[in-house]
Amino acid sequence: MAHRNITQAVVVGARVFGRAVAEAYRQASAASKYAQSAAGGSSASSHTFASSGLTLDEACKILNVKPPQGGEANMEEIIGRFKRLFDVNDPTKGGSFYLQSKILRARERIELEVREAAEAAEREAEVKKGWRPKLYKDR
Repeated sequence: MAHRNITQAVVVGARVFGRAVAEAYRQASAASKYAQSAAGGSSASSHTFASSGLTLDEACKILNVKPPQGGEANMEEIIGRFKRLFDVNDPTKGGSFYLQSKILRARERIELEVREAAEAAEREAEVKKGWRPKLYKDR
């Protein structure tokens, strides 16, 4: 009789675990699709959205700065606001660790956008100029 109860408990536990895994997979799949659609459908943008968890608009709202126009942003203003907000929300001074981490992620997201735009402009300039490898005689 005991072996029957043990077997039944194992089977029920396996069913519960299986359903939980299936539900977690469905939620992860839905979150991935949502992130991709929110990023405009491009795979590179959805990857940056998923890795940082913030859109560019959210990051700009958190730091209260204007979004980068054409990849150009006033980094001194962004860094200044970041430092002030980061210090104000220091947990040792009674601030919130959650807000401090959001502020950090917002700065990282804006820097990522500016860096990607600068790299794209650099590639574009190189393509326009043409590829010219440095040769020994060019020194």
